[in-house]
Amino acid sequence: MTTTAARSLAIDAAHSNVGFSVRHLMITKVRGSFTGVTGSIALDASSPMPVAIDAVVDVATIDTRQPDRDAHLKSPDFFDAATYPTLTFKSTSIVPTGDTTFTLTGDLQMHGTTKSITFEGEYTGQGENPFAPGARFAYEAKTKIKRSDFGLTWNATLEAGGVAVSDEVAIELDIQATA
Repeated sequence: MTTTAARSLAIDAAHSNVGFSVRHLMITKVRGSFTGVTGSIALDASSPMPVAIDAVVDVATIDTRQPDRDAHLKSPDFFDAATYPTLTFKSTSIVPTGDTTFTLTGDLQMHGTTKSITFEGEYTGQGENPFAPGARFAYEAKTKIKRSDFGLTWNATLEAGGVAVSDEVAIELDIQATA
């Protein structure tokens, strides 16, 4: 089914969260987020469900509430922000799975590598902001990836077994977009 976008929304970084979590020392999750996200969500004329999504994340905006860890994550050991300053996502398919749910597949480019990934998504509502013009639309999505698939392979072996940082990364998006 081909749908022509009739409306374009701008991602509102101040009211959105691009979050992630990884296992640390194999015992607990460390959470973080990127505060610099821009992009657009295309809608058709008859529904608030997305038909296309494009987003760019500024790697330098990573925040794990620990400045030394953030600096390490920006270093060549992980994201290498000086060489690869952004993460990008461009949808290739959005398939409704219910009245408010959808499967979102697209190309994630990170650390110089592009892979197709799939999110489980949900349209969570819309409303008017009393402080600024324009309707607001809200979406949530989540997935898991292997960071090694994108060349992020740094790790340290633990004396008791296991590694310092899990390969699996959970990604959770809470996106508000403005018409």
